[in-house]
Amino acid sequence: MTLALYVPRASPVHRAPAWLELLVLAAGSVLLFVLSSWPVVLGGLALVLVVGLGVARLPAAVLVAQARAVVWFLAAVLVVRVLVEGWRVGLVEGGLTVVRLLVLVLAAAVVTATCRVSEMVAVVETVCAPLRVLGVRPARIGLLVALALRFVPVLGERAARIREAQAARGGATRGPRALARTAVPLLVQLLVLAHTLAEALDARGADAPAEPVRRRRPPRRRASGPGTPSPRP
Repeated sequence: MTLALYVPRASPVHRAPAWLELLVLAAGSVLLFVLSSWPVVLGGLALVLVVGLGVARLPAAVLVAQARAVVWFLAAVLVVRVLVEGWRVGLVEGGLTVVRLLVLVLAAAVVTATCRVSEMVAVVETVCAPLRVLGVRPARIGLLVALALRFVPVLGERAARIREAQAARGGATRGPRALARTAVPLLVQLLVLAHTLAEALDARGADAPAEPVRRRRPPRRRASGPGTPSPRP
């Protein structure tokens, strides 16, 4: 989940090409899972904060909002690890897992805040171009990526509106009961939004097979000569 979208700034991170940012994000994700230790994970967290807040000069609210969006999920992961492995091992290993996931989420937020969606979609389509021999359309994969990046902030906005409406009616805005009351109307709105989007894509022929573009050849001109009849007026 990435709530952050492009934040315009004049920084070296913003000027970096999209393929380089995505490559660094993928390589860092692999390293965090391969070299899973507290020094590596804490070093990765410090590096993400320095790059995001210092080099890219992003607002701290962007990263705070991203961390707040996944705090319940991270808490659930920690609780499950403690219940399964015991409080000693589960607290250490679960804490390592939570911090590692937090680093990945914040790194993805930095990438989405410093790279335009169109540039990331172009990179995805270029990477998926060899899959055309298997019948895969790279443009369709790029469309899915663009929709995912675009509608995650929309979902957050819908959830905020539902909470505001519940607060205006005197309902609770925090706690398990508030979460359950927000999840049901949000799920209904998501289904309606998905249905509307599917109808719009079908109306525009998004699911139609790609047809090869055929170029028309220009008509050949006959050379005029002594034996060639002249055109009639």
